[in-house]
Amino acid sequence: MHFEFINSIDNISPQIWDRLSENQGVCLQYSFLSSLEHSQSVSADTGWQPQHLIGYENDEIVAIMPMYQKAHSYGEYVFDFAWADAYRQHQLNYYPKLINAIPFTPVTGNRLMHLPWVNLQDLIHQISQFLIQNLPKCAVSSVHILFPLAKLSELWVAQSFVQRLSVQFQWYNRDYINFDDFLASFTARRRKSVNKERLKVTAQQVTVQRYSGTQITPELMDFFYQCYCETYFKRSGHAGYLNRTFFQLLLQNMPQNLLLVIAYRQQEPIAGAFYLHDQMQLYGRYWGSLVDIDGLHFECCYYQGIEFCIENNIPTFNPGTQGEHKILRGFEPTYCYSNHWLCEPAFQEAVERFTKQETPGIQAYKRNAEQLLPFKNQDSN
Repeated sequence: MHFEFINSIDNISPQIWDRLSENQGVCLQYSFLSSLEHSQSVSADTGWQPQHLIGYENDEIVAIMPMYQKAHSYGEYVFDFAWADAYRQHQLNYYPKLINAIPFTPVTGNRLMHLPWVNLQDLIHQISQFLIQNLPKCAVSSVHILFPLAKLSELWVAQSFVQRLSVQFQWYNRDYINFDDFLASFTARRRKSVNKERLKVTAQQVTVQRYSGTQITPELMDFFYQCYCETYFKRSGHAGYLNRTFFQLLLQNMPQNLLLVIAYRQQEPIAGAFYLHDQMQLYGRYWGSLVDIDGLHFECCYYQGIEFCIENNIPTFNPGTQGEHKILRGFEPTYCYSNHWLCEPAFQEAVERFTKQETPGIQAYKRNAEQLLPFKNQDSN
């Protein structure tokens, strides 16, 4: 097997890409990743130069690893700014670095697509050897695998990549009939709190509507984008990583995987939440509001997503990274993984020591979060 980097997804046909990404999650689809590139949301100018790794055997593409050469650490959600500072203090360049990730999407999933007959353990061994040998030639400091599946992370550990733990909060559909059936699994106190929270939204003369697939019009998407930009600017001082063209391309190329939640007051739209989904998972991605309404974020970003999963028999719902407030609303702490290899041996050893010191704290955090879950019988969950 031999490997090469390509600097654009256009260098591979959509048919070959989607053949390898079939049943691997909506974020690995050609339509999603190409929309990022074709909209220029992901480009050298934004610090996300595509550098996809392609594996060949007998001139046939048998593996693809979406990768990007990064000029910064924004939009990744595995925070390594302290590592970059340490490099700077030693007059070394941390950037550019190479990451295997889905841009702006901190969702656990497959990060290495391959044909079924390819042995995964052997493939990762060959890729790791290729990367380690070629990183200096590429003038990058390191390679980082972000949010891989647990089994994939362990295979990278076997290749001397340091593993780092983090925690997200995820909802699991235990064959609930409806939202009330889900709430029936809560203690009375927490059930009352959620119901009160939802009633608070309607008491403010707000109604909420879900739109999926062909129900989503360009006008609805444009309104959501306005909310996204304004809310991002309030929080971060910039209009967001993604541009209008990106969302338009998604609507054009993969509407069957989109869900929009729009909130109205007196029939005027005031807020929106954007989701991706497939048959196995709902991904809560972006939210924005033009006005401040108490409880509206929880309604649009959590409760509407849960109802959509129940109605469509979707097993899991990942509402996005961070946020302990999700626990009391039925989102359970779940481990996430990343793997790291740094060219400088001293820094590789330092990162390994750091993660070993950090891990017990992450594990304790997860245990403590589990104690706060609202379910009647947590042992059964």
